[in-house]
Amino acid sequence: MKKKIAALLLCALPPAAVWAADEKQTLAERLYDKYEVELLGFAETRVGARLVDDEHEDAMSIGEARTQLRLSRDFDSFLVQFKGDLLADAVTEELDADIRELNVSFRPTDWADVKIGRMVSTWGTGDMIFINDMFPKDWQSFFIGRDDEYLKQASNVIKTGFFFGDYSLDLVYAPLFQGSEYIDGERLSYYNPSAGRIVGQDMVMEDSEPDRWFRDDELSMRLSRSFAQVEAALYAYSGFWQEPEGMDMASGKAVYPPLNVYGASARSPMFGGIGNAEFGYYDSTDDESGSNPAVRPSEFRILAGFEREIGHELTGSVQYYIEAIDGYDDYEQALPPGMKTRDEYRHLLTLRLTKLMMNQNLTLSLFAYYSPTDNDGNVRPKVKYKLNDHWQLDGGLNFFFGDEEHTFWGRFQDNSNAFVGLRYNF
Repeated sequence: MKKKIAALLLCALPPAAVWAADEKQTLAERLYDKYEVELLGFAETRVGARLVDDEHEDAMSIGEARTQLRLSRDFDSFLVQFKGDLLADAVTEELDADIRELNVSFRPTDWADVKIGRMVSTWGTGDMIFINDMFPKDWQSFFIGRDDEYLKQASNVIKTGFFFGDYSLDLVYAPLFQGSEYIDGERLSYYNPSAGRIVGQDMVMEDSEPDRWFRDDELSMRLSRSFAQVEAALYAYSGFWQEPEGMDMASGKAVYPPLNVYGASARSPMFGGIGNAEFGYYDSTDDESGSNPAVRPSEFRILAGFEREIGHELTGSVQYYIEAIDGYDDYEQALPPGMKTRDEYRHLLTLRLTKLMMNQNLTLSLFAYYSPTDNDGNVRPKVKYKLNDHWQLDGGLNFFFGDEEHTFWGRFQDNSNAFVGLRYNF
């Protein structure tokens, strides 16, 4: 099977002629001329390897060939969109297909719009820190070197927007909960508190995901308005923790406890740049007092950030983030003997630097997380070079470090990796 996947990797990037219907018109041009269907997409090969030996995982961190097609058709009264990926994965030895968009959007009145189907949703003000954005993520993709686009997962929802003067109300309803793709040991190792050590393929986490249509559902709400130059918003969410933050003692499986989130955000120009702030209260309804050791306790989350240009085609941004456990004394007392205790407050700093060079064809970037309370972090340098209008080369590192293996970033310390990708856009 690996030989077949390797062959797919080698032939994944078709020349421009493959997409040409004849010498004068490409397939995309013919589709638009005949059916008014817009066609875009790319094909890419991406490979990467671990920087340290991990007895629990494969040495190759990523090895895949991917083709993405994007189709859209505007029917005047409604718009239909499709985005789908075909993936050949040499690490898992699997072929896969993923529909990232398949939806229809329309505007029934002047004060409302509707979008129904499969789509990627996002909101909030954080940069790679998500407080009120409770839509599913793919942390595995983020940590093995896929494009940042794949951090956000698609879900099946009904999205509506209502406009009342200066106010906008957005509602996103998912009739069935969809959790995030978390680190479970199958591809990336992590610290397992039950085992008291780093585990991987030798102890893949099993979970039990809510699966009852229209009962295990999710509702996200955002009310926003601009006050002069300040963009402000209120948020509410009813659903579940996006990762399995609880344990069913009877089955030994990880579970997704119920969760409500209430928050607010603001963004505004200041000091020659853009400042932002965001707040969220995570109401873990199965452990409101912090006395249930099998469920993650309620907590406050606070973020402040600032971004500005600091040089010629050089942009920098910083963020300061805090998690605070609600009912910490009860949480401490409820933990079983020998279980690692979380700090009452977890502080996190981020830094982003982006430099454009060579007529903006070369992009150098750095994103780093560092927690002074845990003394751990994740450093992500990247380089992207646009060879021409079609070809693009990129590469980077995912480096994890930490003093202790049970902290947030320290638990991934055996997963540091380097990767490179080549993409053809059409």
